[in-house]
Amino acid sequence: MSQLEESQMEDGKWLYHFEGPLLTDSFFIVTVRALQMNEEQLVSRLIKKLEKQQQKNGGWKLHSDEREGNLSVTIQAYTALLLSGKYSREEPIMRKAEAFIKENGGLSKAHFMTKMLLAVNGLYSYPTLFYFPMTYFLLPAQFPFSMYKSSSYARVHLTPMIICLNKKFSVVHDDLDTSFFDEAEGNWFRDERNEWTKYILEETKKWALTPLHLHKEGYKAAERVMLNRIEKNGTLFSYASASFYMIYALMALGYERNASVIVNAMKGIKSYVTETERGLHVQNSPSEVWDTALLSYALQEAGMSDEHPVIVKANSYLLKKQQHLHGDWAVNAPEVKAGGWGFSDSNHFIPDHDDTSAALRALKRQSVKERHVKKSVDRGKNYLLAMQNADGGWGAFEKNAYHPLFAYLPIENASDALVDDSSADLTGRVLEYLGNYEHYDMNSPIIKKAVDWLLDHQEDNGSWYGKWGVCYIYGTWAAVTGLRAVGIKKDHPSILKAIRWLEKIQHNNGGWGESCHSATIKRFVKLPFSTPSQTAWALDALLTVRGPNALSVNQAVQYLLNVEESDVQSLNYPTGLGLAGGYYIHYESYNILYPLLALGHFTALHSKK
Repeated sequence: MSQLEESQMEDGKWLYHFEGPLLTDSFFIVTVRALQMNEEQLVSRLIKKLEKQQQKNGGWKLHSDEREGNLSVTIQAYTALLLSGKYSREEPIMRKAEAFIKENGGLSKAHFMTKMLLAVNGLYSYPTLFYFPMTYFLLPAQFPFSMYKSSSYARVHLTPMIICLNKKFSVVHDDLDTSFFDEAEGNWFRDERNEWTKYILEETKKWALTPLHLHKEGYKAAERVMLNRIEKNGTLFSYASASFYMIYALMALGYERNASVIVNAMKGIKSYVTETERGLHVQNSPSEVWDTALLSYALQEAGMSDEHPVIVKANSYLLKKQQHLHGDWAVNAPEVKAGGWGFSDSNHFIPDHDDTSAALRALKRQSVKERHVKKSVDRGKNYLLAMQNADGGWGAFEKNAYHPLFAYLPIENASDALVDDSSADLTGRVLEYLGNYEHYDMNSPIIKKAVDWLLDHQEDNGSWYGKWGVCYIYGTWAAVTGLRAVGIKKDHPSILKAIRWLEKIQHNNGGWGESCHSATIKRFVKLPFSTPSQTAWALDALLTVRGPNALSVNQAVQYLLNVEESDVQSLNYPTGLGLAGGYYIHYESYNILYPLLALGHFTALHSKK
């Protein structure tokens, strides 16, 4: 706890690294070159990290247990090194990368987000006969297939991509040997021979036949989608990744590379640069609010008084970060009063349900004593309740933003990224807050509907899939603790089934470990080693059923008490999830806060004996 006290910032927040894959590092290098910016020091340091992380076979990995490497990540790294101007094709590091790319299917097998990175830099051909109808952006918000029936993530990433795709826009990089990219086939869509894919493509062609003036209005509407969602720091929706694509889209629309909106976007992205153990990294979106809310909550659960200066400072910061602006979320919930929390310090109008419930946990004890805090907590709670989906669960960002057809669009990760559907982890965490802190139970129709959704989405083996953490351990922790909080009994068949599954996959050293591969194949894959955060999740779930004396519980406690002895791989393995198979996150804070939380719960139960 003294470590946390010393590392707390003056304004009450904590700064821990949000470390994603190489996508943002690579994109930063490439975009600096595309904009002809002078950022040599940053570029050189990012290149140094790329060099270090290349595997002997020439590839780069998303996570340490990828057997060979990752094709898309390798293409991103190779492109960044080449366009940096620091490497020619003749260098050994580049030859090895080229060989890996060819051996693993070539550029045409890359993720479409990687293809777009290449295309806007003139390195991959756009689909020749495809045009996305810009009239789509003129659809009323309540239209069944409007952009507000998809996830906000899809909205802010695909809009600039669509502009670039239609305009066939690309930056020319002179004086570089880019001939390796000449061999690529311009395949873009998944399963192009599939009947559903053919149908989608044919329908978009029909839309494209609408009058020209409507398409011009559609471009203006798409431009507004971007400009109206720029945060105070210049980034689009506070995401570096979306901001990169926006920069190219704005140039496609005629903006000069030194336009203020582009310059400000790059300034915002630069503010996300941080120094990690593995070198310099461009965070996609820093996690200050998320980390601060969880740490304040964990410290209080571990016995720190809400009157302690550390908690007072942290909660003062959180109160200032409660959002009062109406953003995209208000389109599907126009009657709801703002009151949620977002993920990062730079986030002012993009609340999410995970951060909201985390902030409410941190503030709840203080709200009993202080009227202004109670007012904030009540507003946040009412916001959270009002954002329940029609099916009974909670998604991440918005309400009812999950038209099922979006999940079947012919691009990778459609079912993961294009819909903000209800998930077990979000639903479970909201229930845990409402049950343990607001004393809701099965007598509430809201709770009963959410419980029914969770029970209906349990996997056959007893687990639940978590969309924002890796993966089945995360989802099972959230579901079990949520169900128990609202009064589901210890001996309920679903609870017992989940607990037996957790105990079955426990390692001999008392810990738990789950591979990022689980998210890709949608089936549990065991890691050969344990991780602190996943062990803490499993322990926290077990405590709600087995109590403090069970063998599995005590073995887990011993593992966490000795976690400092874990190897680097265990401590650095990514257990956060952004996009299955494409974006995993190592939260620096997770190895601190989740063990603290679980051990705090263990100690509290032990003292009640």
